[in-house]
Amino acid sequence: MIDLEGRGPIIGTIRDCALHYGLYKPHARDNARVLLTKPIHREGRATRTWLLDPSEIAELADRLARETN
Repeated sequence: MIDLEGRGPIIGTIRDCALHYGLYKPHARDNARVLLTKPIHREGRATRTWLLDPSEIAELADRLARETN
Protein backbone atom coordinates (compact mmCIF):
# COMPACT_ATOMS: atom_id res chain seq x y z
CA MET A 1 0.00 0.00 0.00
CA ILE A 2 1.24 3.46 -0.81
CA ASP A 3 0.16 6.88 0.26
CA LEU A 4 0.82 9.82 -1.97
CA GLU A 5 2.64 11.82 0.71
CA GLY A 6 6.00 10.16 0.18
CA ARG A 7 6.11 7.70 3.08
CA GLY A 8 7.56 4.28 2.51
CA PRO A 9 5.17 1.66 1.13
CA ILE A 10 3.66 -1.14 3.20
CA ILE A 11 4.40 -4.46 1.55
CA GLY A 12 1.97 -7.11 2.69
CA THR A 13 -1.30 -8.85 2.09
CA ILE A 14 -4.60 -7.15 1.34
CA ARG A 15 -5.54 -7.85 4.97
CA ASP A 16 -2.42 -6.04 6.22
CA CYS A 17 -3.23 -3.08 4.01
CA ALA A 18 -6.84 -2.94 5.23
CA LEU A 19 -5.66 -3.03 8.85
CA HIS A 20 -3.18 -0.20 8.30
CA TYR A 21 -5.75 1.81 6.37
CA GLY A 22 -7.93 1.84 9.48
CA LEU A 23 -5.07 3.47 11.41
CA TYR A 24 -4.52 6.28 8.91
CA LYS A 25 -5.72 9.81 9.55
CA PRO A 26 -8.50 11.03 7.22
CA HIS A 27 -6.11 13.01 5.02
CA ALA A 28 -3.83 9.99 4.57
CA ARG A 29 -6.83 7.77 3.81
CA ASP A 30 -7.78 10.06 0.92
CA ASN A 31 -4.29 9.62 -0.54
CA ALA A 32 -3.85 5.86 0.01
CA ARG A 33 -3.67 3.37 -2.84
CA VAL A 34 -3.04 -0.38 -2.97
CA LEU A 35 -0.85 -1.63 -5.79
CA LEU A 36 -1.90 -5.17 -6.72
CA THR A 37 0.34 -7.99 -7.93
CA LYS A 38 -2.23 -8.91 -10.61
CA PRO A 39 -4.55 -6.59 -12.52
CA ILE A 40 -8.27 -6.97 -11.80
CA HIS A 41 -11.33 -6.31 -13.95
CA ARG A 42 -13.57 -3.47 -12.87
CA GLU A 43 -17.18 -3.10 -13.86
CA GLY A 44 -17.63 -0.13 -16.17
CA ARG A 45 -14.00 -0.05 -17.31
CA ALA A 46 -12.64 -1.37 -20.58
CA THR A 47 -9.29 -2.42 -19.13
CA ARG A 48 -8.07 -4.12 -15.98
CA THR A 49 -6.37 -2.07 -13.29
CA TRP A 50 -3.48 -2.52 -10.88
CA LEU A 51 -4.65 -0.08 -8.19
CA LEU A 52 -7.32 -0.06 -5.50
CA ASP A 53 -8.67 3.40 -4.73
CA PRO A 54 -9.41 4.73 -1.21
CA SER A 55 -13.12 3.87 -1.45
CA GLU A 56 -12.29 0.26 -2.30
CA ILE A 57 -9.74 0.02 0.51
CA ALA A 58 -12.36 1.43 2.90
CA GLU A 59 -14.81 -1.30 1.84
CA LEU A 60 -12.18 -3.93 2.59
CA ALA A 61 -11.38 -2.36 5.96
CA ASP A 62 -15.09 -2.26 6.88
CA ARG A 63 -15.54 -5.87 5.82
CA LEU A 64 -12.50 -6.91 7.87
CA ALA A 65 -13.86 -5.09 10.92
CA ARG A 66 -17.25 -6.84 10.56
CA GLU A 67 -15.62 -10.26 10.18
CA THR A 68 -13.32 -9.88 13.18
CA ASN A 69 -16.03 -8.67 15.58
